[in-house]
Amino acid sequence: MEKKHLIYNPEMECIDREKLKAIQGQRLRETVKLTYENVPLFRKRMDEKGVKPEDIKSVDDIVLLPFTEKTDLRDEFPFGLLAAPKSEIVRIQGSSGTTGKPIVSGYTENDVEVWTEMVARSLAGAGCGKDDIVQVCYGYGLFTGGLGAHQGATRLGAMVIPMSSGNTQRQIMMMKELGSTILCCTPSYATYLGETIRDMGLDPKKDLKLKAGVFGAEPWTEEMRKRIEELLDIDACDIYGLTEIAGPGVAFECLEKKGMHVNEDHVIPEIIDPVTEKQLPYETPGELVFTTITKTGMPMIRYRTHDICTLYVDKCECGRTLVRMGRITGRTDDMIVIRGVNVFPSQIESVLVKTNGVAPHYVLVVDRVNSTDTLEVKVELTEDMFSDTVAHIEEVKNYIAGEIKSVVGVQAKISLVPPKSLPRSEGKAKRVIDNRKL
Repeated sequence: MEKKHLIYNPEMECIDREKLKAIQGQRLRETVKLTYENVPLFRKRMDEKGVKPEDIKSVDDIVLLPFTEKTDLRDEFPFGLLAAPKSEIVRIQGSSGTTGKPIVSGYTENDVEVWTEMVARSLAGAGCGKDDIVQVCYGYGLFTGGLGAHQGATRLGAMVIPMSSGNTQRQIMMMKELGSTILCCTPSYATYLGETIRDMGLDPKKDLKLKAGVFGAEPWTEEMRKRIEELLDIDACDIYGLTEIAGPGVAFECLEKKGMHVNEDHVIPEIIDPVTEKQLPYETPGELVFTTITKTGMPMIRYRTHDICTLYVDKCECGRTLVRMGRITGRTDDMIVIRGVNVFPSQIESVLVKTNGVAPHYVLVVDRVNSTDTLEVKVELTEDMFSDTVAHIEEVKNYIAGEIKSVVGVQAKISLVPPKSLPRSEGKAKRVIDNRKL
């Protein structure tokens, strides 16, 4: 069946790429000038590199600019990176920090408007319009997920149910009674919702009106997408964002599901080699870097996300000409090094979600025994497999161990645990417990 693509802003989302490049160049020059004049840290780093705002003549000159790191936001907390006076900041959003200080970003009225536009594009990409009912199960508050999805859906004219996260039984009741058609939450919570709906004896096709979901805030695999789509009988679309850049909506999938369209008229994406920091060409995997070019409150210049992915520039079948980013395959800072081997949780997940008899709920436990790194993979059995023979369960365990060894190159201990015995998350799922750091 032919897909019907909704495009919120065809003028920009389907723009000629040479015209886009000219727009990016102009906006980049304005942003660099604004940041240089108002952010002491950025001015100092540009001066150290011997670069002045007038040296930036086109988007290609972005490589002359210094990088920004998450540590900069912590070091300059709370207002050291503002490029606008506090009197012009109308919103503070943030995320929890691992060092005691949160990451916060100040938004001007312009920034909220830009962010809203990007999320509206994202929801439209999943088929959302003014006749839809959007159930937002992301957390509200400092976290950008809830308010981001809310304001984007409101811009489309859709009915919004601001459920926030948690209270799963009530979520499902409201979903059923109000006729929600679009679901917004993390992919791990979407899986949990789908399993609970099935456990309640409900049939999504008959008892619910969901048609699509927009899921983000954590990495997920194609296999997990298939699992969610089967559980909820929907199209599951990816959305990407981070507080430092704008929040959800920086990039989004359309119904073609062939990568996330980056809103390049607002942010410039790059891929760099995380070691040499040199820019890499399209279709080459590396670390994702973003530069905001319409943000006025706290612009980010060459912000290193530490997410590993690939950018593609070919035109999508939906008609959009925006660069697409592939799935996040890991993080340079969340990567686990086990006996000298780089391991990403998503690699383990790709093995588990295609294995019959186990559920997509797992935890990786890394430890050090007698000076040697160890990896234990705890994964839940399905209800059917839990009641199966010991021999068959052992066979599944050996299969998983073999596949992980083949895919990752590390021998892992596999622990198959009872259904629903691992902690559930109503926000971002915690996948790794590294006892070596304790």
